[in-house]
Amino acid sequence: MALDQGTTSSRAITFNHSGTIVSNNSKEFKQIYPKPGWVEHDPMEIWSSQIEVAKNALNKAGLKAVDIAAIGITNQRETTVVWDKKTGKPVYNAIVWQCRRTSPICDQLKKKGLVKIIQKKTGLVVDAYFSGTKIKWILDNVDGVREKAQKGEVLFGTVDSWLIWNLTKGKTHVTDYTNASRTMLFNIHNLDWDEEILTELDIPREMLPKVLPSSHIYGNTDKEIFGREIPISGDAGD
Repeated sequence: MALDQGTTSSRAITFNHSGTIVSNNSKEFKQIYPKPGWVEHDPMEIWSSQIEVAKNALNKAGLKAVDIAAIGITNQRETTVVWDKKTGKPVYNAIVWQCRRTSPICDQLKKKGLVKIIQKKTGLVVDAYFSGTKIKWILDNVDGVREKAQKGEVLFGTVDSWLIWNLTKGKTHVTDYTNASRTMLFNIHNLDWDEEILTELDIPREMLPKVLPSSHIYGNTDKEIFGREIPISGDAGD
């Protein structure tokens, strides 16, 4: 079963072993525009809509969890979620890839002459599109979050990380190379979070997910969600 979490809707598709689509379901969710140029999503609605369409796709095909060999996730990239490690609740809405609120932070990086070094390390231009400055904005602007981050009490994830965390009931905090490489924090040469960039943006490494290959067994869904555990075996941002 594929879980496709997009910018405007959540989708689920089941396939047979020949790769033929057996069933699918989708649901649109709310776009939030607090100010001109700002775009947000409700992380809880992302989660609830994704689980709803997954269960609907199973029901439409007359399938049960025992029939599903594995789950793969594909997702909108760059969109940034920060949540409380203990409660699992978001500390702020997800800041969407389209959001331009962090352009001033990017301008500061450019003035410091960091464009070339960031591009060399990450393969990306310095832009508000990417997750790194969105994380910094949340840490700087949401009361108490930076203090919690310094204590290891909050976590960051792109949408795939958020879904896997919830699917495993908080047991697994991971992402894959395709999502990590769009954060502007990930060194594409050594395949690890870049300490120099993290220091510049004042982002604690402890809040970042473990980065793994796109084809990997990341964990199993909690049995309460679908009635039995299902391996989560694929993750790729689109």
